Amino acid sequence: MRILLLGATGRVGSDILKLAVADHHEMKVLVRSPEKLATREKVTVIEGSVLDEQSLEEAVQGVDVVVSALSTDKTTTLSESIPMLISTMEKHQIKRIITVGTAGILTSRTEPALYRFESSESKRKTTRAAEEHLSVYKNLVASELDWTIVCPTYLPDGDAVGGYRINEDVLPENGREISVGDTADFVYRTLMNKTHQKKRVGIAY
Repeated sequence: MRILLLGATGRVGSDILKLAVADHHEMKVLVRSPEKLATREKVTVIEGSVLDEQSLEEAVQGVDVVVSALSTDKTTTLSESIPMLISTMEKHQIKRIITVGTAGILTSRTEPALYRFESSESKRKTTRAAEEHLSVYKNLVASELDWTIVCPTYLPDGDAVGGYRINEDVLPENGREISVGDTADFVYRTLMNKTHQKKRVGIAY
């Protein structure tokens, strides 16, 4: 498979990259700082920004699927880049995208009319990051793409150990955390299995 990975130098993105390279997929990454990549072996590296249309055009050329593990990093990169990314994918007839979001944009179990970040389930003092991820969700819903948003809750560093639970649209009941490694593992499995299309998926232990 020919995969474009965005956010490849981040915590989850680094692990996704290692998994895909180990399985000999053709990997392309669009990164601002190539020196931060976990591996460059068998990886086509494009130095640039997701906020630059020319960089996105170059990055999507010839790929089958896009995986985005971009984080908010206290910026508006997600909300600014997603319309450009969708437009570029549609232009090049790339249908499939998997993104890493946040449990905050899942439906609240206790108040189903609200997103988790709007409800009493959320313990976050600020909603800015969730609002950025919500922009991605709303843009994808309005698109013609086959999308999946993987929505981890509290995300400590850690290897994949398995035993995690998933639920479409809501967080698994009493889910408290999920490691970086297991989040990457689930993203990769979703990519390979072509499952959960047009769904948000909550993941937690």
